[in-house]
Amino acid sequence: MGIQDAELELVLKKCEQDSVPHKEALYKGYYGFIKGVVRRYVNDYHVMEELVNDSFVKIFNNLNTFKAPGFSSDIEQSFKGWVAKIASRTAIDFLRKKKMNFLQEEPSENHFPEQQPSGAHASEVKDIMSLLNQLPEIQKTVFNLYEIEGFSHEEIARLLQISENVCRVYLSRAKNKLKALYIKHF
Repeated sequence: MGIQDAELELVLKKCEQDSVPHKEALYKGYYGFIKGVVRRYVNDYHVMEELVNDSFVKIFNNLNTFKAPGFSSDIEQSFKGWVAKIASRTAIDFLRKKKMNFLQEEPSENHFPEQQPSGAHASEVKDIMSLLNQLPEIQKTVFNLYEIEGFSHEEIARLLQISENVCRVYLSRAKNKLKALYIKHF
């Protein structure tokens, strides 16, 4: 998966110069990674493919804005973070355009969910990811943005155009439902 640091630096430079073989190498090298990011937000195969391709268009169009770290050994990790952010925002934009009703199960603004420890054991992560598709779209989106992508409640609220309290409620509901599903299935 991906392209090694030394080679990636060259591939990125050549992509900026519009080299088709290098763009193809980047596409093939990161296709699976980007598809994995998009899969956390949408289930439909055709939509997923479209969003992966839309993500690559944005990546190629904005490659000049990627700032590689000073150490060449960190380029791949940095690049993965950069493309993951593009892919997740592309998926969120799609959901927003689809008019996903983020307030369909309007939680009370006064509901403050109890804080539960976050962070699952590595062995449970794969199981949790398989259960994510059983969550309502809004809960799945908030959970992904907060727990996986690392966005704050403030950032998620701004992205989804909901209040921070509503964001916290959706996250709490997602965690509770995932916990119940996990107990039921495992």
